[in-house]
Amino acid sequence: MPLQKPSHEQSGPADPLTLKKVAAFWFPLALTWLMMSLEGPILAAIVARLVEPKANLAAHGVAFAIAIIIEAPVIMIMSASTALARDRATFLRLRNFTYLLNTAITVVLVALLFTPGMDWITRDLIGLPDHVADLVHRALLVLLPWPAAIGYRRFYQGLLIANGQTRRVACGTAIRLGTMCVVGFGFYFGLDLPGAIVSAAALSAGVTVEAVAARLMAVGAVTRLLSGAAQKESPQPRGYTYREIGKFYWPLALTSTISLAVHPMVTFFVGQGRFPLESLAVIPVVNALVFIFRALGLSFQETAIALLGDRAENYRLLKRFGFILGTATTVALATIVFSPLSKIWFESISGLSPELARFALMPARILVVIPPLSVLLSLQRAVMVKMKRTVPVTWATCIEVSGVLGMLYVTIEMAGMIGAVGAAIALLAGRIGGNTFLLRPCKKATESRNGSAPTK
Repeated sequence: MPLQKPSHEQSGPADPLTLKKVAAFWFPLALTWLMMSLEGPILAAIVARLVEPKANLAAHGVAFAIAIIIEAPVIMIMSASTALARDRATFLRLRNFTYLLNTAITVVLVALLFTPGMDWITRDLIGLPDHVADLVHRALLVLLPWPAAIGYRRFYQGLLIANGQTRRVACGTAIRLGTMCVVGFGFYFGLDLPGAIVSAAALSAGVTVEAVAARLMAVGAVTRLLSGAAQKESPQPRGYTYREIGKFYWPLALTSTISLAVHPMVTFFVGQGRFPLESLAVIPVVNALVFIFRALGLSFQETAIALLGDRAENYRLLKRFGFILGTATTVALATIVFSPLSKIWFESISGLSPELARFALMPARILVVIPPLSVLLSLQRAVMVKMKRTVPVTWATCIEVSGVLGMLYVTIEMAGMIGAVGAAIALLAGRIGGNTFLLRPCKKATESRNGSAPTK
């Protein structure tokens, strides 16, 4: 395997990479994302069974969308840590860089919560009723630790992935999911709180505990980096400077920020469309279902970064694995949304009323091809990150978001579609645009794999 041998979990560097070995490396990461994908359905099911389910589901979705955009700059820290943290100096600088980002996003969230900006977003921009806007504000107060905890744990999870310790990443996420369930169900049975507050408390507790667990499990990887042992196994000419880290990372941060801006954009347009409260209530449930299958593709990005090889020599094998994975995910999702299983999922499991379940069905069917497109995007991004060509990733995201924005206007404002349906069409169109843009730069990067790895 082209990966170093930092632990006993992976094969040595002389072993040829095979589909079986890719699957063995990927599976714990896939399990990690699958466990994270269960958060949405579990929390939605809890909220749907508490008082005022429609208002609280809507508030939960809006609060989560705002929190997501706040944390966006740190989302790609895992990829950066996996790709760059191979020596002591780079590790220390990237760690400081991560802490600075965590502080900045926390300050932004505090400023938003304690200024008129929150009322402007929830009441004026989205047009939420007063009681729903108040629920959003209270939920975000509870979510205050969440963005920085995400950045912290993703940094240390990147170290674990680079060291081949993907099982530990999965173990940390199991701890997160368990904590979230304990808090969520504990509040459900023990306290009389609104559903949006319960879901926010469960999310904050889960990710904070996971961040601590990731740091503890990365002790060995950190020790190897600080001692210089890691650089002896995978030598690089010198450590990355702060300027080089910034040049590498800012396009990725911009990518995740632009990409996650889709959530509040969708929320805004849905709030202006037909049946706004119903649409806002079902969108978190639909996204939770689709995310279960998208998660398998999202987990492929760090796998491909770690296994691609310095000159993308394993690209074809990873592409083959991605095709198998993409086909399996879309077939599995289609089996649910185009069969009576959809009724079981939306009504019996998610707890939606028959009326809301009908609202959820069409958007879910439209998004059935999103999982394989996510697999393709993960592979494309992995190639560009590994080849140190991060700028095209940002451009692809700009195209995707522009496509979503344009299609939201067409479907909701011009065509007058139901908000949730128009949003699903827009999300699909935007993703197709982003994937299409990356086809050429990804092909060029892999065709140059026999030469020196690009530096720009």
